[in-house]
Amino acid sequence: MIKVLVVDDDFMVAKVHSGYVARVPGFEVVAAAHTGAEAIHAVDELRPDLVLLDIYLPDLDGLSVLRQLRAHLTADPDVIVITAARDLDTVRGAIRGGALHYLIKPFSFEALRDQLEEFRALHTKLSELPGDAPAEQQDVDRLFGARTRRATPPKGLTNETADIVERILREATAAGGDLSATECAEASELSRVSARKYLEHFTDTGRAEVRLRYGGTGRPERRYRWSG
Repeated sequence: MIKVLVVDDDFMVAKVHSGYVARVPGFEVVAAAHTGAEAIHAVDELRPDLVLLDIYLPDLDGLSVLRQLRAHLTADPDVIVITAARDLDTVRGAIRGGALHYLIKPFSFEALRDQLEEFRALHTKLSELPGDAPAEQQDVDRLFGARTRRATPPKGLTNETADIVERILREATAAGGDLSATECAEASELSRVSARKYLEHFTDTGRAEVRLRYGGTGRPERRYRWSG
């Protein structure tokens, strides 16, 4: 099992993310931390393979935690940043700190599942290499290839329909607006479920952004903008 530490200042969000991880075969959450200090202590004590790291923490910010994990601890887990922070300085800091990926909240279970499965593929390929022999170029290519995000639609979605949804979303964004799945379905003549799958695919691959619009009752509406 791949051991995961979930770090988030919000107890309920940490619980949701832990539930997401538990749904992916081969992964287990060993602990949840809610401060930077708790995260550093948990890594030192539990030695997880992967840390899901929030940026906004009450004591240390996530980038400071990331730097400490890289500099001071004998344990050296991989890190996926999960945060609402969208500024480029934070994104650059995560990249320079060695984060494997950067997921912007709110994200879907599918988005996190894809990242976990890519991490598992990388983890498996690393374990298959002989530890006492120098890596060959083809081995390195395989490892870095495991970290490449898929740009093509996943199974069940087509490039042709993705192009239609992309055009509609681009036009709405260029006009200064955004779209719900229902509005996209009407414009593309797709079902609402199908339209949402494509919109979520664009969000998961970083080409669209989603925000929540809260109404009087019920669940908040997801509104999409093109950002690719």
